[in-house]
Amino acid sequence: MIAAVVLAAGLSSRMGGRPKGLLRFDDRDTFVSRIVRTFNEAGVGEVVVVVGHQGDAVAIEVEQSGLPARIVRNERYLKGQFTSVIAGVDAVDRDGVEGLLLALVDAPAFSAETVRALVERFEQTHAPVVRAVRGPLHGHPVLLGRVLFDALRNADPSSGAKPIVRAHVSHEGDVAVDDEGAFVDVDTPAEYAELPRLLARLRARA
Repeated sequence: MIAAVVLAAGLSSRMGGRPKGLLRFDDRDTFVSRIVRTFNEAGVGEVVVVVGHQGDAVAIEVEQSGLPARIVRNERYLKGQFTSVIAGVDAVDRDGVEGLLLALVDAPAFSAETVRALVERFEQTHAPVVRAVRGPLHGHPVLLGRVLFDALRNADPSSGAKPIVRAHVSHEGDVAVDDEGAFVDVDTPAEYAELPRLLARLRARA
């Protein structure tokens, strides 16, 4: 089984402190419910949302969405995003879980088709890192094989997960996707203001 971990614990300082998970994605979803919904639509067996900053509010949003997801509270979120990665790894690490899809709550626009493509490539190759790519860009989410779980736990917290991911990317693990939303991050109010135009383009292409 492949599980999914949504990192939604950060301070959202560049967004003025409001949790990004609570930002409206569209008329139906917030950022966090959109990501959970996408994983559900893609057939992911378990979805975990790691919360920290204003965690009760984010948890309530997930619960009120009615979507299947488990809330995990990261009491160490002030020490940085990597603590949420480890909280997510620990939450899903059990017999039968072969890997996890790692999603950032500020990148909510990837499609279920992209998720299915990543899982399919992992099942074909068992590459330790499977990611969506478009030319030189790599996008969201990223699939990390179980073989990397202990490496993540033992990583230098000051460096986080990036060195481990970079050390294990491969041609066989890179999946070219035609999904503009997989390459969009919403970190600032200016980027959030551009989101409706992105969604309009995605709907037009669909």
